[in-house]
Amino acid sequence: MTACLAIDIGGSKILATLIEGGTVLEQRIASTERSGKAATWCDAVADLTLDWRGRYQAVGVAVTGVITDGCWSALNPKTLPIEPGFPLADELHRRFDLPITCVNDAQAAAWGEYRHGVGQGEDLVFLTISTGIGGGVVVNGRLVTGQHGLAGSAGQTRFGTPPEVGRLEDQASGLWIASAAKLAGHDIDARGVIVASREGEAWAEAIVARASEQIARLILNLHMLFDPAMFIIGGGIGLADGMLKQFGRCLEALPADFRPRLCHAALGQYAGVIGAADLAMAKRNQQGGKRP
Repeated sequence: MTACLAIDIGGSKILATLIEGGTVLEQRIASTERSGKAATWCDAVADLTLDWRGRYQAVGVAVTGVITDGCWSALNPKTLPIEPGFPLADELHRRFDLPITCVNDAQAAAWGEYRHGVGQGEDLVFLTISTGIGGGVVVNGRLVTGQHGLAGSAGQTRFGTPPEVGRLEDQASGLWIASAAKLAGHDIDARGVIVASREGEAWAEAIVARASEQIARLILNLHMLFDPAMFIIGGGIGLADGMLKQFGRCLEALPADFRPRLCHAALGQYAGVIGAADLAMAKRNQQGGKRP
């Protein structure tokens, strides 16, 4: 048995999977109770996977926010209101009694695409555009996490000058798209806005164009910093029909030699859990299967 339990706790849903060798064997999905606490989400994960006990050897967890020494904190509470320094690894170990590996969801997705997806063997930047915006970087075969676990936190970058300075994900994410639609008199979610844009609704086209321009600017800046072989775009918004072309159109004016290569995440919504599983199994193998 070489399966891993891999979990993704995001701003809108909890995805639980059994993964072996980069393949998703089974999955279960539940809504993230945004009014709850982190311990509540841990309980939900345990309940969701109760009958899988005994079928896996390690647990990998991909989460929105930042992980430092197994403790979980929010980068943007609007995405998910996580209490500061929640001991996620310890809490999950108490529930599962197995080795636990915790990693930021976008970093995990970057690693998943590097190991099993479209970016195999390449230097890459992964961007997830969903409820919030995150990122991950793989250079020379290594996942870049940084001293404080912040590396790749693309949604936290700041653009513009006062009074416009704010997080990028507050200006271009799924939450922003939905809020912009509401201000325009349309109470629908971000996916609905994208659909309306494709159908030629002028108000929706303006919102999607604004978000796309912001994302394209981010891609350009990251391209100049890292010069990767490719940018891999994932997340519910990033993978929506037409969005990759939107980003590309915003970058068409660049000279061909400086134009970033954009690709959809080959692993789709599973990039994060596949990456988390790979990291968890590697850690377990390094420890010889010993418990932490």
